[in-house]
Amino acid sequence: MSRIGKKPIGIPSGVTVEVKDTNVHVKGSKGELTLMLLPEVGVEVKENNVTVTRNADTDEARARHGLIRSLLANMVKGVSEGYEKKLEIIGVGYKAQVKGKVLNLSLGFSHPVDFPIPAGIEIVQDEKNKAFITVKGIDKQLVGQTAANIREFRKPEPYKGKGIRYSDEHVRRKPGKAAVAKAAA
Repeated sequence: MSRIGKKPIGIPSGVTVEVKDTNVHVKGSKGELTLMLLPEVGVEVKENNVTVTRNADTDEARARHGLIRSLLANMVKGVSEGYEKKLEIIGVGYKAQVKGKVLNLSLGFSHPVDFPIPAGIEIVQDEKNKAFITVKGIDKQLVGQTAANIREFRKPEPYKGKGIRYSDEHVRRKPGKAAVAKAAA
């Protein structure tokens, strides 16, 4: 049995979990999420816990047992607490600005980059330091993918470190040509 799949998921107060046919609906103070169940896996709600069970002992069922449990745990946390990813913009003249449902980025290109903000995602710019933006939402996968899409416009480069990076990301710096020439002499 899956070590992760057999752990029960605790339901915090203010969150409801309902199983209807092949769907699981999780509703909380921040919103509502739905997961379509796979035929190999079953979900039971008892008191304040959700348990995931396998309907068969095949390779597919064993593989999906822990997956469904992790997805449900992420949904429960998302509707109660939410998820966020912080991005840092580093570079002279690099900036971001939220205009309605569009994130406007100036990243050293000859043109500004307009990123449409997906539904269910909120992007907040830090008031003190305009170089930080925070991507917030209840769907863990959507928050992470949105942050990755924004970072993809200008990944941090290894020489000066300019670009968009996660706030906890460490970028390894390389020595430039001048440093290599001095070391060889």
